[in-house]
Amino acid sequence: MTGTRPRPAYPELKQLVTEASHALATLDANRLEELALSCQALNRGLASASAAQRAALARQVREAAGDMAAFGRVLDATRANIRVLRRLRALRNGSFEYEEYEGPEWTGSRHGHD
Repeated sequence: MTGTRPRPAYPELKQLVTEASHALATLDANRLEELALSCQALNRGLASASAAQRAALARQVREAAGDMAAFGRVLDATRANIRVLRRLRALRNGSFEYEEYEGPEWTGSRHGHD
């Protein structure tokens, strides 16, 4: 059966995450901002969503879980790259100062022996 499905009011979450990953990888700040606005609208719409709409979104969240995890890893790598670029710029300008690492993947002690 090849009937047309009514389009949802919002794009599929998996599609948003995929587009966000691509925009981040290509450093497309304008597209990232558009996607952030779409996510904000989606969040605002949840308050007035029907049970069926909430169920559809729950399905989308389950389907997009892997893509969202990959996007999170891309964000972490991007943050790390930004820190490196800032440190390189500081070195070049002669104003380098040691900064203690406080990134999201820190799991050990701050002293190394405790």
